[in-house]
Amino acid sequence: MTATAAPSKPRIVRLGVGAGYSGDRIEPAVELAQQGDIDYLVFECLAERTIALAQQARLRDPEAGFDPLLAARLRAVLPHCAARGIRILTNMGAANPLGAALCAMAIAAELGLQGFKIAAVTGDDVLAAVQAGEHRLLESGDTVASLGERVLSANAYLGAAPMVQALAQGAQLVITGRAADPALFLAPLVHEFGWAWGDWQRLGQGTVVGHLLECAGQVTGGYFADPGFKDVPGLARLGFPIGEVSEDGSLVVTKLVSAGGCVTEATCKEQLLYEIHDPARYLQPDVVADFSAVTVQQIAPNRVRVSGGRGAPRSGLLKVSVGYRDGFVGEGQIAYAGPGALARAQLAQAIVEERLALTGVAVRELRCELIGVNALHGAASPAPSAEPYEVRLRVAARTGTLAEAVRVGNEVETLYTNGPAGGGGASKSAREIVAVQSVLLPESAVSPQVHLMEA
Repeated sequence: MTATAAPSKPRIVRLGVGAGYSGDRIEPAVELAQQGDIDYLVFECLAERTIALAQQARLRDPEAGFDPLLAARLRAVLPHCAARGIRILTNMGAANPLGAALCAMAIAAELGLQGFKIAAVTGDDVLAAVQAGEHRLLESGDTVASLGERVLSANAYLGAAPMVQALAQGAQLVITGRAADPALFLAPLVHEFGWAWGDWQRLGQGTVVGHLLECAGQVTGGYFADPGFKDVPGLARLGFPIGEVSEDGSLVVTKLVSAGGCVTEATCKEQLLYEIHDPARYLQPDVVADFSAVTVQQIAPNRVRVSGGRGAPRSGLLKVSVGYRDGFVGEGQIAYAGPGALARAQLAQAIVEERLALTGVAVRELRCELIGVNALHGAASPAPSAEPYEVRLRVAARTGTLAEAVRVGNEVETLYTNGPAGGGGASKSAREIVAVQSVLLPESAVSPQVHLMEA
């Protein structure tokens, strides 16, 4: 009698999420690096405006421009990841992936990780290509040329291909600049499963995986929580998600048992809809993903299966974020408390508005708000049902120069001795504004490169 071989266990790639934005907590990533049954740890840290600010920082210091928490994060997780064979992908390179890789090299050497391989992906900086063409900004319709010398940066959203190349070359840490957020998660799946670049169904489902995981604690209940309506346990110890991905791209979202938060159908559905315009045509550099047939099913406590993502051929165009200087903002705040706090804050606002006009402050745009009364919804805010005990006035104005912005906060501060009684806790600030708009660039105009280094 011939023995029958046991069926092989389906292969699973496990993706842990180390961060969902630049300033995210470090402890959940350390927990995953120490305890998580994961193959990859992904740090998604680059928002639309973040890279323009990073470019601005690099203009001040050519060695800067990467994520300020890069060193702290790597020191915290590298020893565990290296010991357990966990590979890391991140866009913490921001405006300076090569500088970030050199910083990582130094940390790996400091930790004694001899032979540790680090790859930097460059090529997303397309400022020269954007300035050379006649490109129109999608949001305003103006030409990039009309911004003149105010343009700071232009960074294309790269796809997964250069990261896959870096992994194939043995990189244990891959650092990119601007890349599409889901591509950070798609890359290890393409690498591990050998998906073809024309396999639109798997690329579409892989994009679902990336979209669900990219914001870290949002899918484990952080952004979801609403006391009394959507209660989430242990938010002070919120755990970041783990994605268990099968070869067909189907996903189980889960978390460490010991970590706070929760993974439910509802948390996954909210994250699935997050920042999506047309769910049937989610434009990515690798695929046009279709979320319209995705199914979400709770299969166990803190385990949710997600499948049904589809895809169509990519557009051949890459979104480019164009960062530019857009004037300055001056701001001042002051608080009032006790009987008549609202009336005193309203009088303070009227005084500042009149003073800005009397003294000739050149204001392009003015916003006055009473925090706790109408700061979020303005004139649409309902009238207070009871007299508030405390109110804080905030005055902010857009100006053409830093000197004019400073004058706005100064006028609020003078309310200490020249305004209504009882004002306190005044603060003021002035800063340059970095704005972001978008253009589309043919992918043929972008040439990503992989730079491999070894500690």
